[in-house]
Amino acid sequence: MAREIRRLILRESKRANVGHIGSALSIAEIVAALYSGVLRSDASHGAERDRFILSKGHAALAQYAALRVVGDLTDEELATYCGDESRLGVHPEHCLPGVDFCTGSLGQGLSVGAGAALAARLQGSDRRVYVLLSDAECNEGSVWEAIMFAAHHDLSNLVAIVDLNGQQAFGYTRDVLEPTPMIERWKAFGWNVHDVDGHDAHEMQRIMANLPGTGRPNVLIARTTFGKGVSYMHSQIKWHYWPMSEAEYALALSEIEA
Repeated sequence: MAREIRRLILRESKRANVGHIGSALSIAEIVAALYSGVLRSDASHGAERDRFILSKGHAALAQYAALRVVGDLTDEELATYCGDESRLGVHPEHCLPGVDFCTGSLGQGLSVGAGAALAARLQGSDRRVYVLLSDAECNEGSVWEAIMFAAHHDLSNLVAIVDLNGQQAFGYTRDVLEPTPMIERWKAFGWNVHDVDGHDAHEMQRIMANLPGTGRPNVLIARTTFGKGVSYMHSQIKWHYWPMSEAEYALALSEIEA
């Protein structure tokens, strides 16, 4: 599933001539793990379904690709990505079925997720809320306010996943503002912390399937490679924004298919 997600990311980013490719490729296994067995859903998208919030909204193409793979999005609509009057923008908006909350103003997704988790508790629902955020978002004070709030209220139905790829728009996190030691910080703020390989979908599924139903909120610190799957994009800052040329697209697709 992760390979197909990457193929669709490359195809649609090339068609639309839009960047944010490396950020989307970074989370392919994380999104695949969620959509292939973790998120509880139903055909009617009922109120008791789990919620997923892509806080790093600029990687929305990975979520759109996952929705296409599981059949919640048609190939025809996916092909409207970033087109006029499309419901598929660079950042996700809740007008699209399968997207519960608009995101993209970085640093806000975990706060929204904490509210959604608290709402579930007040409603007596056992649904969970999963929030995927970037390591660079952890530069934002609002993220740490949400972390404190969730721990204070023992929101065990809230699961955060940090895409720890070491990069942000204009540089490496070590040069801009290093949010480490990441594991120790989340622990100090009262969360259960799971250090994982962000490209091992099966391991992430195993961990999320066995999370406790009470007590502290949980976070997966998912160690990833920016641009994973396309060797020339690995850990290269320019692929946060740049679109691909025809030759670059052909090479990227050949690596994914291989």
